[in-house]
Amino acid sequence: MGIIKTKNLNYRVKIKNDNNEVTGYKTILDDININVKNGEFIAILGQNGSGKSTFAKHLNALLLPNEGSVFINGEDTSLVDELWKIRKQCGMVFQNPDNQIVGVTVEEDVGFGPENIGMPSKKIVKTVNHALEKVGMSAFKKKSPNHLSGGQKQRVAIASSLAMKPECIVLDEPTAMLDPKGRKDVLDLVKQLNKEEKMTIILITHHMEEAVSADKIFILNDGKPVICGTPRDVFLKIDEIRSLKLELPQIMELSYRLYQKGKISRYDMLDVDEFVAQYKEYVIKNNMGDIKKIRQSKNDNIKPEGLIEKTIQLQSEAERRVETDVLQLKNVSYSYDIGTSMENKAVIGADLSIKEKEFIGIIGHTGSGKSTLIQLMNGLIKPSEGEIYFRGKNIAEKDFNKRQLHFSVGLVFQYPESQLFEETVLSDVMYGPLNKGYEKEQAEEIAKKSLKSLGIDEEYFDKSPFDLSGGQKRRVAIAGVIAMEPDIIILDEPTAGLDPLTKDRLLESLKSLRQNKGKTIIIVSHSMEDVANYVERVIVINEGRIVFDDATKQVFKNIDELEKMGLAVPTVTYVMRKLKNEGYTEYGDVITIEEAVNVL
Repeated sequence: MGIIKTKNLNYRVKIKNDNNEVTGYKTILDDININVKNGEFIAILGQNGSGKSTFAKHLNALLLPNEGSVFINGEDTSLVDELWKIRKQCGMVFQNPDNQIVGVTVEEDVGFGPENIGMPSKKIVKTVNHALEKVGMSAFKKKSPNHLSGGQKQRVAIASSLAMKPECIVLDEPTAMLDPKGRKDVLDLVKQLNKEEKMTIILITHHMEEAVSADKIFILNDGKPVICGTPRDVFLKIDEIRSLKLELPQIMELSYRLYQKGKISRYDMLDVDEFVAQYKEYVIKNNMGDIKKIRQSKNDNIKPEGLIEKTIQLQSEAERRVETDVLQLKNVSYSYDIGTSMENKAVIGADLSIKEKEFIGIIGHTGSGKSTLIQLMNGLIKPSEGEIYFRGKNIAEKDFNKRQLHFSVGLVFQYPESQLFEETVLSDVMYGPLNKGYEKEQAEEIAKKSLKSLGIDEEYFDKSPFDLSGGQKRRVAIAGVIAMEPDIIILDEPTAGLDPLTKDRLLESLKSLRQNKGKTIIIVSHSMEDVANYVERVIVINEGRIVFDDATKQVFKNIDELEKMGLAVPTVTYVMRKLKNEGYTEYGDVITIEEAVNVL
């Protein structure tokens, strides 16, 4: 028997009516039989609501099966008297780190578990220091977790689990809120723990590139494992993957698109080096070397057809845009805990002009000041210095209508599910329109339209929002802001924790709101691919300062500078840069798969 074994695992929840009477049951996990060997690295994929997080909680005995059994190191979780023994063997890192942070300071939080199992004080200190060093948070050990960014809290949560020295660690979307460098660091740490310390890893993720690192992938659908195998074997089942509303890793997607056009002979590549080697082999084999080698002097002004069309499209959109400043920040700064030892300058000297109908992406390393900046835009916090203008009016003036500002500049928080509070999904989304003065019938119509635009079906309208999956809660919260019909919609990490289909549906909805209703859209994102595919202007923040503010492609040309800030460029850009450096293309600044397919 491996470290984890499930036998006919079933789990269901009660369905209740408005009178709190049980009217039925909904099956969340359906007859799961999985065996995980000691030292394996398992990735679990599936769309929102497929049962991934519920399954993870069974491994830590936070939930117990209605039927069947879960064994951790041979012990049945439903029969163990002291559940801490199970939880010590199988550590857990939740999707939202706020759910497990309890200490006043970072070091207290990480030491909480070891102290509760009776570890000697001197050993606790060493264990805490080692765990924090592993996740790159040693410099923050005296800080309060409340003063950390979402990504920093996630690192602390991982350190708290590591401090218990578990044989297995279950991570539920641990990198959802991390910047590219932070995501890479955590994944490298997970791989290191797996390879060097033989720790069993269960990783739940929506990042296909993270799943590539696993020994084996399980895909859940409607509570059942439907595909299992090595990453290469699983992702080669392209039709099945897409039918399950998932996506391929970026490299395989590029490979497959080129394969379909007869531009490459294989499409099972999973990383940049593998792809580049195969592409070069194909070029050489087909005597294409002379054609593909750069002829810089002749081709400087030649653009492939696909790139010409995209460039013209962006130019015409810019020309059509109404050149009106909706929102302006003039030399705006903001500091937390001014005058104390905890003082933190989060935003420094920000100068911005946001125009109507723009689609803007804000990127920056974890803790760079992105979330603070957008709260200043919404008027939730007042600047320490500088001025903010909405449609030409200073929002600090006494006669300025702050209530109207909050309706006009809608803000979706980093954890939007914390914005939910009503008894039903529909009533929660109706709250904003009702407060704007709409009659109940109108508010209901607006709410239903917003929910449906984000893929929330009518069957969920009368459910409690707290009974939904994490991804479903996120969509409901976003629908609540969209239903208020703001002029500017600002979203802080809106796609974190969403499955690929839901993510694309959300971004397409935002794109449609901009194109069809003239909304200004601003998204804070750690997904360079989402930024490349959807936004036209990128603002880069580093240590509280705006360091880049330009067209998306222009910003992504600064690869070295971005990487020094803990950021990255889209995966396809790394591919194209490497091919350019080796003389196989001249278009090293391509930022989307569509562009790459057109030029290779």
